[in-house]
Amino acid sequence: MSTLDTLDYIVFAVYCALIIFIGLWVSRDKKGHEKNSSDYFLASRSLPWWAIGASLIASNISAEQIIGMSGSGFKMGLAISTYEWMAAATLIIVGKYFMPIFLKKQIFTMPQFLEQRYDGRVRSILAIFWLLLYVFVNLTSVLYLGSLPIITIMEGVNVYVAIGGLALFAVLYSIYGGLSAVAWTDVIQVVMLVAGGIITTWLALEIVGDGSVSSGMGMVYEEANSHFHMIFSSDNPNYMDLPGVTLLIGGMWIVNLNYWGCNQYITQRALAAKSLNEAQKGIVFAGFLKLIVPLIVVLPGIATYVLLQREGAIDMDSLLLKDGAELAGGSFSEKMFDPLQAGGGKVMPDRAYPTLLSILPVGLKGAAFAALVAAVVSSLASMMNSTATIFTMDIYKNYINKNASEKRLVAVGRGISVVAIVIAVIVAPLLGTIEQAFQYIQEYTGLVSPGIFVIFFYGFFWKKATTSGALWVAVLTLPLSLAIKFGFPNIPFLDRMGLVFFALSLVMYVVSVMESKGLKIAENAMSRIGIYLVVLTVSLLVLVLNNTLGWDMSESLVKTLIHLAFVSFTFVVYRIMTNIKDNKHAIDIDKSLFKTHTNFNIASVVIIILLVILYTVFW
Repeated sequence: MSTLDTLDYIVFAVYCALIIFIGLWVSRDKKGHEKNSSDYFLASRSLPWWAIGASLIASNISAEQIIGMSGSGFKMGLAISTYEWMAAATLIIVGKYFMPIFLKKQIFTMPQFLEQRYDGRVRSILAIFWLLLYVFVNLTSVLYLGSLPIITIMEGVNVYVAIGGLALFAVLYSIYGGLSAVAWTDVIQVVMLVAGGIITTWLALEIVGDGSVSSGMGMVYEEANSHFHMIFSSDNPNYMDLPGVTLLIGGMWIVNLNYWGCNQYITQRALAAKSLNEAQKGIVFAGFLKLIVPLIVVLPGIATYVLLQREGAIDMDSLLLKDGAELAGGSFSEKMFDPLQAGGGKVMPDRAYPTLLSILPVGLKGAAFAALVAAVVSSLASMMNSTATIFTMDIYKNYINKNASEKRLVAVGRGISVVAIVIAVIVAPLLGTIEQAFQYIQEYTGLVSPGIFVIFFYGFFWKKATTSGALWVAVLTLPLSLAIKFGFPNIPFLDRMGLVFFALSLVMYVVSVMESKGLKIAENAMSRIGIYLVVLTVSLLVLVLNNTLGWDMSESLVKTLIHLAFVSFTFVVYRIMTNIKDNKHAIDIDKSLFKTHTNFNIASVVIIILLVILYTVFW
């Protein structure tokens, strides 16, 4: 029987109808004008800053954030917020240094930029990779995680119906209008998302505090104090997911810079801006919104942890049912317990948020449910549109039909959107065996993120990077990541991403030198920076051995070696940039390109100050 009341259904139905209506309304063709590729894929390059910022957040905060991060908040606590808070700092870098280059090139897609910087081979390899990633990882994970609250709250609905319903909703309002429909409806989606998230958090704290939000916050902090630390020590059971201080200086930067600066379905909103100034204002606006995301996605997970702990039926360390304990009907323990898990059943952290939704009051439950669905369908629509953009502009127009008309390109884009979502619907149920889907997604996209970021980073800021270097990096990324993952399993995956980034940077350097100047000159260049390479290699080797062999080495010494590795790498980059001639495909960058408006600068400083305060308070 459904746990939604009639009023909840009315609220949800009104929301769905509103989104579909607005999506179709803003997508209508003006009299005498037929949609072209710029209209469909880049919203006619007409988006204002507030629509860009809202669309960035709506596309980003999906089921994997709300469901997945609430689950991680339940298990790990506030530390998972580092993904959100460091993203705020990352957006400043992307707005100041990445977007001016992209907008100067007037590109449609990230692979298109890579062709301009390197060649068509690099474009094709990365285009195919992104198509596979968006369809088989991003779309599938969003569909599966988005189905969890539906099957939890609407008990008569199975996972297949829930996944199919979400896909159909996204198709109805986004396929016809393209990015215009996605971006403008995202403004409403973000309002619903933030309002619904705040309401859910407020009521969760009221439940914990027996009617008082302030008391509830105090009780959550007291009863789950271990959940309010941002930096884990090496003996923390969650250290492998969030490895202490290295979060602030290592792989987390690669995760965020790659996601926010080199990811089609994120950057596509900024590429559709009226101007560079509008794009930068939208990006910094999104940065402020990222600061409050933990309030609406992580804190509810911690509150659910406290409520489950109070029931006393579950061992909170193992998340297994205590010996002799029974699951009371309608309890948090029953709703979060999965009897089909190996070993006789286990609490599933990713059910924290859906379980919380199921106990909200009538009416508000419908609003919160609508907010969650808003997050899901906005991300689905964004990913579908970006998948269609890459296939149409990088594959179809490049290799299949070079003379395709604008009308044909739009038609192909719509068709590929449907194909992508159908495939994702078929694959999504297979994710049901994963305990924490958010961590799964982060780790497995992290297998290739370092290589992609190396290609973009050196393509931006090192004129000597060559096509061969980019190709070798693309080829070696996955094998190197897998070799370290399975060869040295005790290295946290975020640290592993840092190591892979270092190694691939050296690959880019060596191959580019050999191509640009010849082997003899490459050897001379290597000899000049040899001391730095030796220091870097030894530092990383000692770090790897410490993690894999369990050497008796203090944590402070390990941190010192990590810092030494980063300092050494800085010297390597400096020597690289001063010893090799420009590549013929290099980007001509004038320093004036990176001048930003005073408003952007002030907002950036405020974000940094707030981050310093947050990390100081919750260190």
